[in-house]
Amino acid sequence: MTTKPVALVTGGGTGVGRATVLRFASAGYNVAINYSRSQADAESTASDAVELFGASTITIACDVSDESACRAMIDSIASKFGRLDTLVNNAAMTHFVPAANLEDMTEDKWDRILGVNLKGTFFCARAAAHLLKKSDNGSIINVSSVAGLTGSGSCIAYSASKAAINNLTKSLALALAPEIRVNAVLPGPIDSRWIRDGDNDWDLSEMTAGFPIPRASSPDEIADGIIFFATGTKMATGQLLAIDGGQTL
Repeated sequence: MTTKPVALVTGGGTGVGRATVLRFASAGYNVAINYSRSQADAESTASDAVELFGASTITIACDVSDESACRAMIDSIASKFGRLDTLVNNAAMTHFVPAANLEDMTEDKWDRILGVNLKGTFFCARAAAHLLKKSDNGSIINVSSVAGLTGSGSCIAYSASKAAINNLTKSLALALAPEIRVNAVLPGPIDSRWIRDGDNDWDLSEMTAGFPIPRASSPDEIADGIIFFATGTKMATGQLLAIDGGQTL
C-alpha cells in the first residue's frame, strides 16, 4: 500500500481532467487516469505527471456507463496502489442539439448521455466507496455544469443529466457520510477542446460577454475548485460550487 494519497480522475486525459491530474500530482498524489477513447492523451498526461512531479500513475480504459467495467477499474487501482482517497467523476459526453429541435433529441442520444454522465457517476462512486471509506479523507468530486441550474447547455439531455448529478451529489453525501465527503463543481463555459470541437458555431467571447467576469474559464480554473474540495476542506459535503464567472448571478 502506497503511503502517498491516490486520486482517480475519470476522463483524465484532456481538458479539465488533464489539468486535475497534474494538479493532484503536483500536490503529492499518485494518480489513476481513466479514458474511454483518448488513450494517447491519457498516456501523455500520465507521462507528464511522472516526469514533472514524480507521481506514480496508471491509465485505465473504461467506459463508465458499463458498471462491470467500473468495478474492474477500481480493482486495478486497488492492485496497483492498495488505496484510493479521491474520486473525480469528470467523464462526460454530449450531443450538440439546439433545444428547440425536440425531434433531433433522439432516444439513443438520451440513453448515451444519461448512461455516461449520470449512471457513470453513480457506478464509479459505488464501485469506489469501499476503498474511499478506508481513507482518512475520502472524497468524491463530481464535475457537473451550470447547465444543470439554468437548463441551457449543449442539449436538453445534457442539461438534464447535470441537474440530476447535482441532486445525486446531495444524495450520495447523505448516503456515504461521515466517511466520504461528496461535492460538485459546476463549470460555466470552458475554453477547451470540448466546445471548440463540439460546435464550431459557438463563440466563447460572445457567449460570456455579459458575465460579471466576461470570459470563459480555463481547465486549470475548474481544477482549482476540484482540488479545494479534495484537500482544502474537511467539512464541506453535499455542496455545489459554480465556477462560472458569475453567469448564474
